[in-house]
Amino acid sequence: MSSPLRVIFMGTAPLACASLKALAAAPGCEVVAVVTQPDRPKGRDLKLQPSAVKELSLQLGRPVLQPERARQPEFIEQVRALAPDLIAVTAYGQILPPAILDLPRHGCLNVHTSILPKYRGAAPIQWAIVNGDTETGVTIMKMDAGLDTGDIVAEERTPIADTDDSQTLHDRLAALGAALLVRTIPDFVAGKLTPRKQPEAGASYARKITKEDGAIDWTHAARVIWNRVRGLTPWPGAFTHLPAGPKPLLLKLWKAEPLTTPGAPGVVISADKSRIVIGCGEGALRVTELQREGGRHLSAAEFLAGHPIAAGTELVSTP
Repeated sequence: MSSPLRVIFMGTAPLACASLKALAAAPGCEVVAVVTQPDRPKGRDLKLQPSAVKELSLQLGRPVLQPERARQPEFIEQVRALAPDLIAVTAYGQILPPAILDLPRHGCLNVHTSILPKYRGAAPIQWAIVNGDTETGVTIMKMDAGLDTGDIVAEERTPIADTDDSQTLHDRLAALGAALLVRTIPDFVAGKLTPRKQPEAGASYARKITKEDGAIDWTHAARVIWNRVRGLTPWPGAFTHLPAGPKPLLLKLWKAEPLTTPGAPGVVISADKSRIVIGCGEGALRVTELQREGGRHLSAAEFLAGHPIAAGTELVSTP
């Protein structure tokens, strides 16, 4: 009977938890350690909080390493001492140095949530929706020293539905990537899969999302704004401002749909019991769920019951 494959898993974001769970349960794999980012201050009181991967690792009883930088010599020596056959990486948050990449005899495999070379970088899920793509997927890549530039080992595609936002797509791709990873590893280490170079055509970079990306420009077409609402839900959220007293009131839009109704950009066409309709550069946006700054996530009907909006009100993109 052959000994199990010694695997180190590296991940930080919630996306990585599905991959860790799948690896921990996979026959023939032994997760000898989990590497994740150091605890970071979060919340109003800025208390140190562990990553989602660290919390899961402790539940699974796996040793946890938390180097500040993956290129620290002492960390590299820790990895060397563990003698991994393979390192698996999902949403770790750092580019790995050659000293780590070259250490396992089977190299390092990464789960990336796009069909490479499209959307290399930090936020492929959000930008796929914001840009109006109808399909995405996951790629298992043999890592090199570049940013998501390694050879492709396996990939699987999934449609992006009109009902998807970045959270629903995140959860589906996390599960898809985890399943593909554990299916791919046995054939990869057995030499049955030949990694292929990424095509040069179609390469793009999905930069990190910022809060400012949520600002709605009402001169854009309704469908463009709708994609931004979906792509930036739940964070940072697509937002606009409602004129109110001395300071405009920030409104975060949670759910909406595009309409062909004509209207002036940013002007409320109607606001009744079931919907708020706002004109766009082309068509209009029907808002069905929203949230005011400091308030709760509400349906349009609930919001209007406490905050009536008159037709003709002009929303402000940036106060």
